[in-house]
Amino acid sequence: MSDRDTVTTSESVRRGLLGAPGGPVGATVAVRARPEVAARPAQFDRREQNRSGRPVLTAGRGFRVAAGTVLPLLLLGAWQLSTSLELVSTSQLPSPEMVWTAGVDLAQRGLLGQYAAISTQRVLIGFAIGSLLGLAFGALVGLSRLSAALFAPTLGAIRAVPSLAWIPLLLLWLGIQEDSKITLIAIGAFFPVYTTVASALRHVDRQLVEAGRAFGLNGLKLFLVVQLPAVIPSVVSGLRLALAQAWLFLVAAELIASSMGLGFLLIDSQNNGRIDRIFLAIIMLAVIGKLTDALVGLFETWANKKWA
Repeated sequence: MSDRDTVTTSESVRRGLLGAPGGPVGATVAVRARPEVAARPAQFDRREQNRSGRPVLTAGRGFRVAAGTVLPLLLLGAWQLSTSLELVSTSQLPSPEMVWTAGVDLAQRGLLGQYAAISTQRVLIGFAIGSLLGLAFGALVGLSRLSAALFAPTLGAIRAVPSLAWIPLLLLWLGIQEDSKITLIAIGAFFPVYTTVASALRHVDRQLVEAGRAFGLNGLKLFLVVQLPAVIPSVVSGLRLALAQAWLFLVAAELIASSMGLGFLLIDSQNNGRIDRIFLAIIMLAVIGKLTDALVGLFETWANKKWA
């Protein structure tokens, strides 16, 4: 290979590491190992990867949405059938019509939307705080052996504390206002992100890290340009687990110390024997939880397109 080809290849590697149009970070090692690939069109490389294994089958978004509604519709049909045939007492399993009527009643009184909005707001705020702290501590523990020795044992012990164990302490410290609920949700969202990020950063390809350092990347810039894009799939998995944990911790908080929200609706319906409202609250939690998870899915698509 001539000197001119060597300079061109080095420039491609540098641009890939710095996030320029020369290519993504993950392509750097491949370009250095096989310089002739740099001259091929990007679409040729993708076709070559597809031909290297089994045929890649993809389904449209519309098909996936339609397929995802099959099981809920089957469950709804079985639910309606079992109540219509009186296989189960309505005192234990209300009919879909009863649940719908309870929802319409609460909506007309302005309570259903209010409860849903309050719970969603609490989850999103606590999730954002917990996820950011989890990302920061996960990066610290995953990148520094000293930080891992200092923080990992204590955080591992705190992670084992059940959610309900925090409630009495938070009520004494912060009262029954929003601060205690958001803090509890943030605790629940913190640990999935912290655990997945710390573990993923420990397993980042060493050759990729050394290549970044060879081009002058260190500290925060090395983390943002090389290491963080390499662990994007793990970060998204942690965010989804954190969001599920946030909803779990929300219900734990609202069951004990709240006068509004879907968790409050659950405990209030239990005390009043309104099983139709209990089912309504559970369905609302499932639907809103899925919608918020879809937002994380949109972030995953954007992050993979930008970094991974």
